[in-house]
Amino acid sequence: MFILEYNIEKTSSPSKKLACHKREAVPANRNYSTSFGGFTIVELLVVIAVICILSAITAVSYNGVATKARIAAVQSELISNSTILKIYNATYGSYPTALDASNCPAAPVADNDSCLKVSSGSTLAYTNIVASDFHLTVTNGPTSYGMNSMTSPAVAPSAATCPTGYIPVPGSGTYGTNDFCVMKYEAKIQGNDNGNQAYSSAFVPESRASGTPWVNITQTNAITEAQTACTGCHLITEAEWMTIAQNVLSVASNWSSGVVGTGFIYNGHNDGTPNNALAASTDNDGYSGTGQTTGSKQRRTLTLTNGEVIWDLAGNVYDWTAGTVQAPVVQPGITGAGYAWREWKDLNNVGSLAVSPLPVNTGLANADTWTTNSGIGQVYSSSDEVGLRSLIRGGNWTYADTDGVLFLAFGYTPSDSNAYLGFRVAASLGM
Repeated sequence: MFILEYNIEKTSSPSKKLACHKREAVPANRNYSTSFGGFTIVELLVVIAVICILSAITAVSYNGVATKARIAAVQSELISNSTILKIYNATYGSYPTALDASNCPAAPVADNDSCLKVSSGSTLAYTNIVASDFHLTVTNGPTSYGMNSMTSPAVAPSAATCPTGYIPVPGSGTYGTNDFCVMKYEAKIQGNDNGNQAYSSAFVPESRASGTPWVNITQTNAITEAQTACTGCHLITEAEWMTIAQNVLSVASNWSSGVVGTGFIYNGHNDGTPNNALAASTDNDGYSGTGQTTGSKQRRTLTLTNGEVIWDLAGNVYDWTAGTVQAPVVQPGITGAGYAWREWKDLNNVGSLAVSPLPVNTGLANADTWTTNSGIGQVYSSSDEVGLRSLIRGGNWTYADTDGVLFLAFGYTPSDSNAYLGFRVAASLGM
């Protein structure tokens, strides 16, 4: 048996001739892959695997480039719009307090030449709680960045991207903060509903409604433990605390009258009944455990401008912040009068803390007139103190009307601990 084989051969002629000749049949025991130069199954699988790997690398590279391009576009839109806002502020002495449906300033002065713009596929969110600041967010697909009057574009966290049990907080130009996440509840001991335990470094802090807050912890240990809660986690700073306080103080529903600055802002479990710290509950049950009902100051929940709810920012247990003070830095107070509980408006020495704790510096209208009756809390301090002191916030379940979101006391050192001292963790998601 013969196999016909056709070959195109070059000749001396410019044309090509079709040559036909016969070749012997391949014996049955001959290796076909060798005879015909084909691929084995293994070789084909290797080639397919290489192609798949190259395709995956190409896809990842494309996705990475697309993500970087989207981030760059969002950041560029934030910067260009912030420039428009700053020109508006320079012109009218205030940032816009409201935008119309076309994202043009509607108040305090309408200006159709200062409209904010984003590209197709992007959305813009603008808020303004004080005349001297703005908060702007631009979102495109999964990419969301925010900025204010004093910061550069930074990742804007959401309820979905914050760690479990944390809520997003809009940053504040007043305090130089970008958006961040914070524990919705005061820190609890993971796996233990009784937070009043002898300190153990094996404990892990978490944010959840059930259980009483983790207490009997020093500021030093709270700083260390906060860092174990998540990547980017840390003990809440003074700037972050004041950012939250300014925000909730600006929300009308947090005030008994429904008008900011009128009546009182709710200040949590603080009357010693019951005589212990409380677990939290559902957000629509803000008086949980207090024995109080609607109309009392002791509501434990406050709402942020983004609609998120935070528990026990005032009352329940003291919250350490990362703040400390020592001479030559001066505590706010009354010069020559030593330690005492005082109304904020009565101080004659504003001190020299890096982050101002004074109500008037929140920028909110009439904040310099607010008192204990307003529910903001008091300050325990001494402008004459030269030693190292730590900052505690919020008040506890026994301090009555001295509690509040602006409550601040300087009576403890970083190594102090007791059954009233707890903490709250914040988290930064990075650039």
